[in-house]
Amino acid sequence: MKPGRTVFACQACGAQASKWHGRCPECGTWHSLVEEPVRPAPGDGGAGRYGPPGEAAAARPYDEIEMPDVARLASGIDELDRVLGGGIVPGSVVLLGGEPGIGKSTLLLQAAASAARTLGPVLYASGEESEHQVKIRGERLGVRAAPLYLLAETCLERILEAVDRVQPAVLIVDSIQTVFSGKLQSAPGSIGQVREAAAQLLFTAKGRALPTFLVGHVTKDGSLAGPKVLEHVVDTVLYFEGERHHAHRIVRAVKNRFGPVSELGVFEMTGTGLRAVPSPSQLFLSERAANVPGSVVLCSIEGSRPILVEVQALVSSGAYGTSRRTASGLDPNRLALLLAVLEKRAGLHLAGEDVFLNIAGGLIVNEPAADLGVVAAVASSLRNRAVRPGTAVFGEVGLAGEVRATPQAALRVKEAAQLGFTRCVMPAGNSASSADGESCRHVGVGTVEEALEALIE
Repeated sequence: MKPGRTVFACQACGAQASKWHGRCPECGTWHSLVEEPVRPAPGDGGAGRYGPPGEAAAARPYDEIEMPDVARLASGIDELDRVLGGGIVPGSVVLLGGEPGIGKSTLLLQAAASAARTLGPVLYASGEESEHQVKIRGERLGVRAAPLYLLAETCLERILEAVDRVQPAVLIVDSIQTVFSGKLQSAPGSIGQVREAAAQLLFTAKGRALPTFLVGHVTKDGSLAGPKVLEHVVDTVLYFEGERHHAHRIVRAVKNRFGPVSELGVFEMTGTGLRAVPSPSQLFLSERAANVPGSVVLCSIEGSRPILVEVQALVSSGAYGTSRRTASGLDPNRLALLLAVLEKRAGLHLAGEDVFLNIAGGLIVNEPAADLGVVAAVASSLRNRAVRPGTAVFGEVGLAGEVRATPQAALRVKEAAQLGFTRCVMPAGNSASSADGESCRHVGVGTVEEALEALIE
């Protein structure tokens, strides 16, 4: 295919140039010129957003727009369907990002094989591996006979030609950073190439109602590589989280136009691939030691799912002049704030103590309801006294030492009762409204001092 005319556009001011400059001649921004193809003007019969050339979209009144009854498609993996909001939406574009080797290709190959047996042909376009390498992984995962088509290709135009030939029910591109368009002369993975490839795949997905999954690389700081517009263009952004030293993996939704955000799915990495974990609480509490100072069970909410995790704290005398504060799985700034509240409001002397905090299992907890679990774990380790057996906690701690109410308290208590916990220490504002069964007694607290008295023997 003969390349079309291209220009270099500044990403800061929009100025265009016929050749690349290190510095924009208009606004003076460095390294902001990106190669882009010249689009036809709307007046000369250019293509519409999703339709063929010559068609113009007319504005329609809101009341006259009919709601189509489109059923979601099952991927065959329950945890993936949960993260997507109940299944795959036809015509949606899903971006999956994560660290190298964490299991992105493994998960999508499992989903592709399962969807091919139930939905129809699936096209798996791999730009990083050959067909034989993908087949070797499929044999290890136990992929059975299914209409699954493998394509080792990085050229965008050839991938779209394969879509026309195969007519797949689902398209998977692994990865978007390896795809390039012949219309641009820049290298694959550049800002212009990633944006052009994502735009063309978006038009194909919307025009054909073709669900499309894109694999995205991440940078050193953990964010998705490429232009930020990539995350704006797609419908759903999923992050693959986990540590190499832990068997479980977490898929978290940070953007979803068709479902709730912050939803997560939990998987376990095995020799035959990723296995869905229907009860994450049992996984994270399976190796918890009983009656150990500094260990507290926290009732956390991730999306719409309650998860019980263990908060571990270790307080020891500092050997140097400056005390250390280390947190794994929690924001270190939040830990410093809670330590200041403990010292000022509860009278605990932590100025010369080293404090180490860990969320067991490698889970990252960001919600404010984890405050009471952190406070209880630190106080338990400092006093060297264990939290009362069978107790779970949740609640937000304010700067005045008050314990504030948190949402979805009944769901948290229900999960704790199902796992055999008999007491749940919670904010006083939630104790009256979260009536569960008699198996889990509610203990409402209004301040940090009351919480420590109720928790530590």
